[in-house]
Amino acid sequence: MKRKLLHFFLLGISTLGISVLPACGGVISWIPVGPNGGDARSFAVEADNPQHLYLGTTTSWIYQSMDGGSTWKRLAKLGKSDNLVVDSLVADPSDPKTLFAGVWQVDSPAGGVYISHDGGATWSASTDIDGQSVRALAQSHSDPKILIAGTLKGVYRSEDKGGHWKEISPPDSGEIHEVESVAIDPNDPKLIYVGTWHLPWKTSDGGANWHSIKQGLIDDSDVFSIIIDPTRPTVIYTSACSGIYRSENAGEIYRKVQGIPSTARRTRVLMQDPANRKIVYAGTTEGLYRTMDDGVNWSRITGPDVIINDIYINPRNPQQVLLATDRSGVLSSNDFGATFTASNEGFSQRQVAAVLADAKHEGTIYAGVLNDKGYGGVFVTEDGGTTWQQRSKGLAGRDVFTLAQTDDGTVLAGTGHGIFRWSGSEWIQDGDILTYAEKITYKIRRGKKTKQSTQVAEPGAPIDSRVNDINTASQVWYAATADGVYRSENQGMAWTGPVLKGDDYRFVTAKDNEVLAANRRQMMISTDGGTNWHEIALPSKLSYVQAVTTAPKGSIWVGGREGLFYSQDQGQSWQQLSTLPLVDINGLSFNRELGRIIVTSARSTIIFAIDENSMTWKWWDAGWTVRSVRSLGGRLVAASLYDGVVVQPKSEETAATSASSSGGTQP
Repeated sequence: MKRKLLHFFLLGISTLGISVLPACGGVISWIPVGPNGGDARSFAVEADNPQHLYLGTTTSWIYQSMDGGSTWKRLAKLGKSDNLVVDSLVADPSDPKTLFAGVWQVDSPAGGVYISHDGGATWSASTDIDGQSVRALAQSHSDPKILIAGTLKGVYRSEDKGGHWKEISPPDSGEIHEVESVAIDPNDPKLIYVGTWHLPWKTSDGGANWHSIKQGLIDDSDVFSIIIDPTRPTVIYTSACSGIYRSENAGEIYRKVQGIPSTARRTRVLMQDPANRKIVYAGTTEGLYRTMDDGVNWSRITGPDVIINDIYINPRNPQQVLLATDRSGVLSSNDFGATFTASNEGFSQRQVAAVLADAKHEGTIYAGVLNDKGYGGVFVTEDGGTTWQQRSKGLAGRDVFTLAQTDDGTVLAGTGHGIFRWSGSEWIQDGDILTYAEKITYKIRRGKKTKQSTQVAEPGAPIDSRVNDINTASQVWYAATADGVYRSENQGMAWTGPVLKGDDYRFVTAKDNEVLAANRRQMMISTDGGTNWHEIALPSKLSYVQAVTTAPKGSIWVGGREGLFYSQDQGQSWQQLSTLPLVDINGLSFNRELGRIIVTSARSTIIFAIDENSMTWKWWDAGWTVRSVRSLGGRLVAASLYDGVVVQPKSEETAATSASSSGGTQP
């Protein structure tokens, strides 16, 4: 339907005298190719097939694996937004085709419960609980029709497998709200435990009455996980921000488990070994811990840098342990946790900020990622996205905001702290900032002593601010950073500046001595290589700048929330390309291979390629919200908002060539 609407919209534009070139493809979403890894949140498993796993993410997507987590494939996306956190996945043991997902949104009270009756291929929201921020979801083992959901508002129960819901915690309770964890007694569906952001609670009569079960817990503990030993239902493990606790009398009295250091006290998930109930795993914000003796002694069996959100133990082979983690995706062990390796083939959830298609090596793509620390930095593929390798040695966990390539093929990375270049084996921080000091010398001429003053360059420290853009297109290089624009006259061996001071410059382009730089509120231009600058007035309708580029004939293009604007007289006057059906422009670049200006939007999956001369355009529906679009051997490649790098299908490349030569046939 969306494509049909766009088709008729563009037909309508053409009747206004605006030439629209044909759609290049538009029926096949671009292919997500990696890099693998990212944030993984939750597991579920088909009851009778431990090789069939489901995986929830932070971006509304559900993945599945048919080989026990060795490889993954995208299964379905929940809802219409890209920011649903799938913290709870439940596979119905009484019906292998039925799945439940509890979701919530970051910085919003929204969320809900989604249900699938076809093995996760399609999902629908449960109406009664739609809009609730669902932080926990559990299904009764003794009565599979009963589900319990914990939300920011309270506790809800469904007695018909999620069809209808009823609040069972006291309405407007001052205590039982912001529910983070839920557990149901395996033999009695009316016996329910819930953990809130302020201690745990319990009901023995299905919610008619509740009482606090905090004896032995440190006051004001956020309760992240509650598990019940199915062979000894009075044995309860509870994790909180203050540590891990164990109760032997159904939660009435807890004792604190020793052995978990205070720095790892945020234990997001607890999991018992299905074959040996004395073995319990604790997934913390600083690694995986395990006890072999009912919680008496604990040892950490991963590094402290692993942030664990969920744990899966194969019931038929408890030596297989999977971890859903922040940053490193899925980690797998086949030796009872002695060693873990990444198991992310097909799972791509990294936040890619920059894409570089290597101009010297066909099929090579670099991707710079954010928020992944030691698991992130820069990834590279040399086969068009089939396989990726992390190349981050020397970056020390820095985020990468931009990538650039020099004429000789050297790759540069603009990070949260400075500029780095790839040496072939590691990243090395680029040249120091030159400072100039006055040097006084004296000369004697004709018997008279004269004083001479000269400026002497002295190397200082490297650039240490966030680097948002690097331009190497001219003999002089420029870098737009959080504290202004820097210039290098010797290919990055040394930098001077900032030659343009100001807060958070995001964009810089240069051609010969003409340099254009911009931050959110200001655009500046220099015609003498950055020595002198003057301000360009922004388009009056534009509230703030989100993207900037220049084209070969000198036109300036700027985009933002209100749409796309261009100037052909160095910003003295602006025109809005109001016929372009895009707002909230988040990406602009001139693509030399296409000879067009590439435009992307934060609110659309459509990519436009505009001709500077005729103001006509091509368009593609990438199927993803993208930015940082580049050419890769006749195809386009882009960074998606949450789903890694996506590549234009080869079938679209062929369609684009034939459509472009057909003389303007409508899409």
